[in-house]
Amino acid sequence: MEAFTRLDAKVAPLPLANIDTDQIIPKQFLKGVERTGLARGLFYDFRFDEEGREKPDFVLNRPEYKGAGVLVAGDNFGCGSSREHAPWALMDFGIRCVISTSFADIFYNNCFQNGLLPVVLKAEEVQQLMDEARGGNHVCSVDLEAQTVTAPSGAVFDFDIDPKRKDKMLRGLDAIGETLQAKDQIDLYEMKRALAQPWLEDA
Repeated sequence: MEAFTRLDAKVAPLPLANIDTDQIIPKQFLKGVERTGLARGLFYDFRFDEEGREKPDFVLNRPEYKGAGVLVAGDNFGCGSSREHAPWALMDFGIRCVISTSFADIFYNNCFQNGLLPVVLKAEEVQQLMDEARGGNHVCSVDLEAQTVTAPSGAVFDFDIDPKRKDKMLRGLDAIGETLQAKDQIDLYEMKRALAQPWLEDA
């Protein structure tokens, strides 16, 4: 998993509440288990019409937000089913951070397992970010070490994060990577078990 330290990127405003995982990545794009190639399906029904043509008024289709790395959205982002493809699709599109007033629990947990940083800010701070993102300067900064979001205007907002999750994000550790931190102890245990119970090695 790629480490997250500081992100300086365009911020795109999506002022909609209760965006569920089927809206983030519709079910027809869930046939594979790969984490790549999902960008095409991200917000598909928002981004494309029935003929598969881009809707020019949708924020991520507008030229000033092309390449956005931060998405600021309405309340309860990521509700609905527990599909892990949702953070995969966001990251495949190039979004590394989502900012909202609240997230659905399962989506929130999935983000940390995949290197996508979910940031919770106060309602008035989220609104200010959205308002500024609609202006001429679309670049903001997200500093995980300092736990701050710097708006295009220079306004700084603090956010809270679980210390263990923060540490794993900074070091780029998912569940497997965290387990492999104990590789020496695991190898020693397996060696001792093989000596004490050799018949298990043939099982």
